[in-house]
Amino acid sequence: MNLPTVITLTFNAKRNRVSKNKELRDGLSAVMQIADTLWVANDEATSLERLSLVKSRKSGGMTFSSHEQFALHDFLRLPRRVKGSKSQPEVDVEGLAYAEGYLWVVGSHSLIRRKPESDDGDKEARQQLQQVSRSGNRYLLARIPVEEAHGIPRLAKKVTQDGTKRRAAQLRGDDQGNDLTKALRRDGHLRSYFSIPGKDNGFDIEGLAVVGKRIFLGLRGPVLRGWAVILELALREGRKKASLLKLKPIGPHGRLYRKHFIHLGGLGIRDLCAQGSDLLILAGPTMSLEGPVHVFRWRGGAEPKGESMVPFEKLDHLLDVPHGRDVGHAEGMTLFSANGGPADSLMVIYDSIPKKRQSAACAVTADLFPLPNAIK
Repeated sequence: MNLPTVITLTFNAKRNRVSKNKELRDGLSAVMQIADTLWVANDEATSLERLSLVKSRKSGGMTFSSHEQFALHDFLRLPRRVKGSKSQPEVDVEGLAYAEGYLWVVGSHSLIRRKPESDDGDKEARQQLQQVSRSGNRYLLARIPVEEAHGIPRLAKKVTQDGTKRRAAQLRGDDQGNDLTKALRRDGHLRSYFSIPGKDNGFDIEGLAVVGKRIFLGLRGPVLRGWAVILELALREGRKKASLLKLKPIGPHGRLYRKHFIHLGGLGIRDLCAQGSDLLILAGPTMSLEGPVHVFRWRGGAEPKGESMVPFEKLDHLLDVPHGRDVGHAEGMTLFSANGGPADSLMVIYDSIPKKRQSAACAVTADLFPLPNAIK
């Protein structure tokens, strides 16, 4: 196993609280490096967080701090609102990607099964366990322009640069789903999983990579007889409304998506990264359990010529990621460069954070792994 370098992420105490019982650092679900900044998300929040790199001359270590928060509703339309409240239900951000001046974001698109509270007694807990709900904010696939302010990337609703206009836009959706789920509900492989909560091997998006005009979505579930699923999309701006994105035909017989089946030994996809023409896949358990976590390389995966069936032996095993209660659950990854050159490392962030990762007040640690076979 490659030994990681520990990276510290420090959040602003005034912005670190997600709810009464949870802090931002307790559940990081997605991460993306843009220049000397890290963009991260908590799966129970409705915002994105920007942290800036601080290099320590004494230790040679790296810390990301100077925390700034960007509320998603300032740039996008979140369909689910709570009457009489300024707060909104979680977006469940599970993937971030940066391409062509846009930060892309995707929600899980999954149903929610209520977690039983053991203190309420067995009868009440059983009733809670059968409660399944949906939240429209989870049906989010969007892009937000990134601009520089005093040399630091920030989000903007609209940007005009060199005569080119870029604006925030999202796939059309509401409290019941979006254009993607509408198309997939007729799919022979996936349609029966939309009535199953994500953590029960139901439909659950957890990975995002963007390559040119193509969007790749990695599914944590379902896993079908050991085969995980990557969806490939092509999007365009709406002709009448540029703030809306439309699915373009890309699959067989004019289908609005392609399906790629990847055999990960029974694991689901927890995140994706594009590196050149390849896709890196963070693979882990589909359900809430302690289990192996690996990173694989699918060579040519970012430029498929059609739909794919990729057996296990066709993947490159890059590294093993630590797992267990004393480590946390690997949730997101990003290609990383400490000096502005080509990425030579892979940063991994974790959910279900143990106390030993909480290095100080409002701080948490992530792991940085040397990336074998890095593309120079």
